[in-house]
Amino acid sequence: QVQLVESGGGLVQAGGSLRLSCAASRRTFSSYAMGWFRQAPGKEREFVAAISWSGGSTYYADSVKGRFTISRDNAQNTTYLQMNSLKPEDTAVYYCAAGILAVRQPGNYHYWGQGTQVTVSS
Repeated sequence: QVQLVESGGGLVQAGGSLRLSCAASRRTFSSYAMGWFRQAPGKEREFVAAISWSGGSTYYADSVKGRFTISRDNAQNTTYLQMNSLKPEDTAVYYCAAGILAVRQPGNYHYWGQGTQVTVSS
């Protein structure tokens, strides 16, 4: 079992930045690919970014490419999502997830955090 805890959400103006963190409870964190997903009110959960267990491969949704950066620190059992040039449409609850493969499909992730709210005002 892996417990994930997100932090770093908040309220920011459009054009601003936030850095989300996701801390894992187990040292086997380095064995897992990590993903970030988000869910806005009334919408389905959508893929944001993913990173392989080594950090050597990263993947992004087209809507965030060039603005968001996913990274990980296996020594700290933590993955990050740096979000720049934020837009009101980025407003959502952001979730981190751990799985075997760094893929876009949420069903491939076995463990999920509780989420952190990101609100971008216009």
